Amino acid sequence: MPKLSYPEPIVELIAELKRLPGIGPRSAERIAVWMIQHKKSNSATLSLALTASRESVTLCNTCGFFATNGDCALCLDENRDITTLCVVEQPTDVLPLERSGAFAGYYHCLGGKLSPLDNITPEDLKIGELLRRIEPDQELEVILALNSDVEGEATSNYLSELLLKKNCKVTRIAQGLPAGGGLEHADELTLMRALQGRR
Repeated sequence: MPKLSYPEPIVELIAELKRLPGIGPRSAERIAVWMIQHKKSNSATLSLALTASRESVTLCNTCGFFATNGDCALCLDENRDITTLCVVEQPTDVLPLERSGAFAGYYHCLGGKLSPLDNITPEDLKIGELLRRIEPDQELEVILALNSDVEGEATSNYLSELLLKKNCKVTRIAQGLPAGGGLEHADELTLMRALQGRR
């Protein structure tokens, strides 16, 4: 007797959901079945939203955060502090810092961190773009807000050496984030204290 399974379209949906970060086989199955059984789940709307975001969202030409038209809303905001630039690993690291309310300057997303084991070198990151953003004679503090894991520390040290040659002030957010933890998992208070206690 053949083993009973879901119809092929549901199996395919479960397989696609399992590919999403943080969703295991059981969660993928529950989501797929819920989407099919409940009339409130409008799969057509979800499909349109996924397609629209995939087609219209890009990375900001200036900082690397999410944008829909060249530059993001943060880079276009003339009320931000032009004397501070916060360097983060990924675009997803920007929102937790923004929500903390402790930073009002501009951002630069590297697109990752140095990792020789994964063959990620300085050429794979947006380090050249960062250096080009720093003009000579500009009074600027560059805040390195990278994760506190081994790769993040190595990237911070590498950037510090390059940035000091640019004659700008280089600081790092204070320790306060858990070792090996990411910005996306920290609460606003932890991030606020980390920014205020930078050295």
